[in-house]
Amino acid sequence: MLQKILIANRGEIAVRVIRTCREMGIGTVAVYSNLDREALHVRMADEAYALGGETAAESYLNTEAILRAIEQSGADAVHPGYGFFSENTDFARAITERGVTFIGPPPEAIEVMGDKISSRLAAEKAGVAGVPGRSDPLTSPDEVTAFGEENGWPVAIKAAYGGGGRGMKVVTGAAEAAEAMESAAREAQAYFGRPEIYLERYLDWPRHVEMQVLGDQHGTTLWLGERDCSAQRRHQKLVEESPAPDFPDEIRRAMGEAAVKVSQACGYYNAGTVEFLYQGGEFYFLEMNTRLQVEHPVTELVTGLDLVAWQIRIASGEPLDFTQESVRRDGHAIEVRINAEDPSGGRFTPSPGTLTAFHQPSGPGVRLDSGYEAGDTVSQYYDNLVAKLIVWAPDREAARRRMLRAIGETRITGVATTLPADVVILSHPDFAAATHSTNWVEESLDLSGLVADGAGAPAPASPEDDVPTVERDVTAEVDGRRYSVRLWVPDLGTTAAPGRHAGRPKRAATAAVAGTGSGQVTVPMQGTIVKVLVAVGDVVEVGQTICLLEAMKMENAVAAEKDGVVKEVRVAAGDSVGAGDIVAVIE
Repeated sequence: MLQKILIANRGEIAVRVIRTCREMGIGTVAVYSNLDREALHVRMADEAYALGGETAAESYLNTEAILRAIEQSGADAVHPGYGFFSENTDFARAITERGVTFIGPPPEAIEVMGDKISSRLAAEKAGVAGVPGRSDPLTSPDEVTAFGEENGWPVAIKAAYGGGGRGMKVVTGAAEAAEAMESAAREAQAYFGRPEIYLERYLDWPRHVEMQVLGDQHGTTLWLGERDCSAQRRHQKLVEESPAPDFPDEIRRAMGEAAVKVSQACGYYNAGTVEFLYQGGEFYFLEMNTRLQVEHPVTELVTGLDLVAWQIRIASGEPLDFTQESVRRDGHAIEVRINAEDPSGGRFTPSPGTLTAFHQPSGPGVRLDSGYEAGDTVSQYYDNLVAKLIVWAPDREAARRRMLRAIGETRITGVATTLPADVVILSHPDFAAATHSTNWVEESLDLSGLVADGAGAPAPASPEDDVPTVERDVTAEVDGRRYSVRLWVPDLGTTAAPGRHAGRPKRAATAAVAGTGSGQVTVPMQGTIVKVLVAVGDVVEVGQTICLLEAMKMENAVAAEKDGVVKEVRVAAGDSVGAGDIVAVIE
């Protein structure tokens, strides 16, 4: 069995892995950026090492820094979590070449399935049909136009090395092709470190159903059950559940067998997910995620298996000790993602900031996986997933009601979250009847009147002169390693935990992605301008995009709120802006 595992990730997935390691008696090593020095995963790990930097590229996507932490810590294995390097072949090889175990599939399987284009080809060879599309990278908007005219609009542009909706753009006509390609490639590069994109037909009312697989290094591959992830916005999942509702058992078995075929075709082992689109009684291979999924807890609650523990056991060389026939699936589980986004009016605007309060739910059948506690800050530089709330009950309706109860017990202040939108989704008759699709939230669900709770702003603590000193436990870094030491430090009071800040009183959030109607176009959150789409003298209309703002690895359109002429443009591509900054003036 492995002795010490470095988790090359952050947030709730790092905390999730640490918890299982602790139960298995395995030592844990955290890594962290400058912004994450006091993060929950750092506080929980046995050891922690600084990566330096603030952005993902400077820290969690810095291979050399992570390799240095492995060497310093003496870790004999690395768990990549999800996102960042979890599906990066070069990273997996860099780990294994140093004699360190990579807790995931072999690099060759990542290479085949991590690239969505080659995974389509591998699935076709295994006899599993995919969504109609092009199996080579896009190089020109003309290719998008030709495909759309031949197969019908809309079409979907996707990141070849990505997933989770990052880098995905839906194109409704030829005029949008060039801009959509450019935007998709930018997001793919920012989030996955690779800009390649490809093209697929966009199904109009599909359900997103994925199959969890588990394979050992002795030739056994099993399917554990499916998850329905159809409630999405911006092609990112909001609500996931298992088993899929109104899903024929013969389709379930056929999809499970297809998932096993795809896995075996690339020599896959460890935990993985084969994703499908299901429409009109037919399912189509979408992609394979060669890693643990965000929504894996619903499968755990239904099957009774600890998937992280099995990842570690498989990486240690152990065989699966159960068969396909012995996989049990009891009851129903639902998960909602708690993202730091303001869903007011259906906009889902990123809402970074400090959690001034976080009251967590409890009671029968309730589980919460979180990467934050009260006082922690959700940064604009990383994914905005705060926590995952998961419930189990004997049947779907009981699980739905239990989730609504658990959401009612959850209280988060300091940032806006997606929980109010989750309540609308779970309470809607379409969701209760399972007639929703991946397009339902954005095309049919009316969130125009939704107003989320306001977000508070953090107040920096200011040390006073000549204050008395007190004995406190503080942290220090020596040669990159984090240590806890006891020092006499200035007494700054006890209203905030050491190294963390209290919050100001709650105030109303500004959720709009445009100005106030006065002609001053402002940005609603901190971020980076990636493109300016207007110039001085341009005539613009209400709703026209003025610039694109990247925050939390997502691009947000900042739009005009009045008709007029652009008199000033105060930003350029690459500029950093803060909430409320004026980017343009319209008269």
